[in-house]
Amino acid sequence: MSMSRFLHRRPTLRMLSIAPLCLSLVAAPACAAENSMPASAGAAASETADSVYRLGLGDRVRITTFGEPTMGGEFQVGGNGSISFPLIGEVPAENKTTSELEAALVARLRDGYLLDPRVTVEVLTFRPFFILGEIERPGRYPTFEGMTVTRAIATAGGFTYRANKKVVFIRRRGETSERQVAISEDARIQPGDVVRVGERYF
Repeated sequence: MSMSRFLHRRPTLRMLSIAPLCLSLVAAPACAAENSMPASAGAAASETADSVYRLGLGDRVRITTFGEPTMGGEFQVGGNGSISFPLIGEVPAENKTTSELEAALVARLRDGYLLDPRVTVEVLTFRPFFILGEIERPGRYPTFEGMTVTRAIATAGGFTYRANKKVVFIRRRGETSERQVAISEDARIQPGDVVRVGERYF
């Protein structure tokens, strides 16, 4: 072997010998960062999961099938959790995102009806939320996109003089227990939520 070829190979061998050390140096900060992740990151992930809207009973949607004007329109999620769509009949919609419902409709339409269906689903009106407790006008109110705790309280006429103005209690659709939320956080209200304003202690 010539000296020039030998010199060309030596850096490669040296790089291989230090590769494990480099990997360990890179992995160490990553592991440390993972272990030092603040607890608030988990809460943020939970809030992100909550922000993914899932259809429920009473929601009204607009469905468009491109190039097929007769295969679309406005539909309501009925008491059985489905929408009744032209030609293909009942399509389960409850607890689906709009993207999931689009995929379900495309699959059904492709099965003997359309060669290459393209479908979009848009929520027109959301099911209501409920607010009760120490509030001026407890009851059922329409939900709109981006509604927060403070907007919900204002919609219901504001606090009574006995109200605890620091926290509220929210029970999400399908949950059996309430979660306590600081009003200062101004958390999002989802359709179907039950919001309770408690009484303050003197």
